[in-house]
Amino acid sequence: MPRTRHAVDLLRAMHGHGFVLLHGVLAPQQIEAVRTAIDRLEPIHWDYQGLVDDHYKCVFNRDPFWLPFLDLPGVIELAEACLGDDCHVIGQTAWRSHPGFIGGELHADYLAMELPERCLSDPGFELPMQVCTAHIYLDRIDADLCPTRVIPGSHRAGRKPRPGETHWQGREPQPVLCEAGDVLLFRSDLWHGGSRNRTADRSRYLLQVHYGRRMVAQKFSPYLQWRFNPEVVEAATPRQRRLLGEHEASEYD
Repeated sequence: MPRTRHAVDLLRAMHGHGFVLLHGVLAPQQIEAVRTAIDRLEPIHWDYQGLVDDHYKCVFNRDPFWLPFLDLPGVIELAEACLGDDCHVIGQTAWRSHPGFIGGELHADYLAMELPERCLSDPGFELPMQVCTAHIYLDRIDADLCPTRVIPGSHRAGRKPRPGETHWQGREPQPVLCEAGDVLLFRSDLWHGGSRNRTADRSRYLLQVHYGRRMVAQKFSPYLQWRFNPEVVEAATPRQRRLLGEHEASEYD
């Protein structure tokens, strides 16, 4: 990412707050195209279509259509600034959350190690990020349409929330309310959670992209049976091929 003032501010927010909300990343026609594509998905491997939600893993491997959403302008540059120019994708998931859906409790996705909170309280210390997730919202998210909830700065807890823990340093989770086409990028050690779909007739459409440093393994299900779709590989740009795992030789290759 070019070191413009805006880019520096975004990276500082990732270190300070643990997340950034990027506005207007997708145009209306892109939003509609992705929603339509999600509606056409059928479950394979470990995907599922449930009573209140539908979940599709590794959708990038289904069709070249999904490739541009791995490196959206503004999102990929920030991901690379957080994780290095040789970062890669470790997942891309499509979700539909229907009325009655109940989101996950407060949690952190991944910690490379636990550290004493006193070590992380120094504002001059920046804990390197290992994994970041982009939530690409395909609906206007209000308080009733299962907004993502985050606790700013909670990645400095140095640990995951304990069972039943609902706040950190007196801070309660706050909902991320946004417009369709906005993208929330957050680090994997940030305390966050889901919420309910309290609407009567609306489903939340969401596309997730998970990015990891090069040394974070790409664990694409169904694992030993995994095969890249040749059509996807053929259509990928050089940057997208690197995101899919085509790296230059390194220490352990």
